[in-house]
Amino acid sequence: MTDAIEIDTDGVTVRITHPDKLYFDTRSETKLDLVDYYRAVATPLLRTIGNRPVLLERYPDGAGGKSWFQKRVPKTAPDWLRTVQVSTPNGTTSDALVAADLAHILWAVNLGCLGFHVWPNHLPTGTPRTTETGIGDLDISDELRIDLDPSPGIGFDELRHTATLTRDLLTELGIDARVKTSGSRGLHIYALLEPVWDGYQVRAAAVALARELERRHPDLITAQWWKEQRGQRVFIDYNQNAPHKTVFGAWCVRPKASAQVSTPISWDELPTVDPADLTIATVPHRIAETGDPWADRTPQSITPLLEMSRTDFESGLLDAPWPPQYPKMPNEPPRVQPSRARTS
Repeated sequence: MTDAIEIDTDGVTVRITHPDKLYFDTRSETKLDLVDYYRAVATPLLRTIGNRPVLLERYPDGAGGKSWFQKRVPKTAPDWLRTVQVSTPNGTTSDALVAADLAHILWAVNLGCLGFHVWPNHLPTGTPRTTETGIGDLDISDELRIDLDPSPGIGFDELRHTATLTRDLLTELGIDARVKTSGSRGLHIYALLEPVWDGYQVRAAAVALARELERRHPDLITAQWWKEQRGQRVFIDYNQNAPHKTVFGAWCVRPKASAQVSTPISWDELPTVDPADLTIATVPHRIAETGDPWADRTPQSITPLLEMSRTDFESGLLDAPWPPQYPKMPNEPPRVQPSRARTS
């Protein structure tokens, strides 16, 4: 096994240890293959996740091996690394890696990072590579992220249809949204936002979207948080927009033996795309041939969705349930599984 190589990028030298270490079994791809993939997709990758905090999903022995999520950057990290202080729902803070440039991505890959989970917050560009407080920029969420979560019995064709219906509603509201594969079984729909709203407001917009989709397509789509209430429908997971939540990053590689990529695609591709075909072996060629389908994204307004949210509340609807790790929220219904709720 080769000891190490050094790669010069973004004005720093990143040391890659054991570059021929096997990471993905299907095609016997190595750590260096993953490094080369991220070098090939650096421009669209950083266009989407650049200058955002990231949570690292580490697999030091490759996909299928032992793993853990790491929010805190190790104290042994190089002094050029840029980090930012982030918070969990209960207020615990930690210094998270910022995807400041390709060097930061490759540094994480060398640690065995086979998944970047990305905050919906931006930090300003051009600031020093030091730990920052996170005050200000991290209060603002500049992406609406719609996770289409398939219930048992739901196939990819139903997800495609749901994605199209979601796009149609957003288009009706004047919101330009884009789609990507999750890198697994699902689809994600994103809208880049004007830097105006915090995570609570963006989540409220997502709840309103989910409820309106359920009203329009009740046999296919649900906004019900409790699994026992979903039936065989696609759940619009609005809680992926809750403050401090991360979502698997665009252009990022999943810890799967096939090295599947969470890949932005065009709406025209959606009817025929097979997520299993989108891997580190194929995605760089796609970009070279057709470019980045998200390259022309512009910031959107969620004002129409927030107006829908106000209408729902004025009509007597409570807030939708929050995840269990969040404190009880105003106007939230009892946080108890319906089948276990006490009856009067």
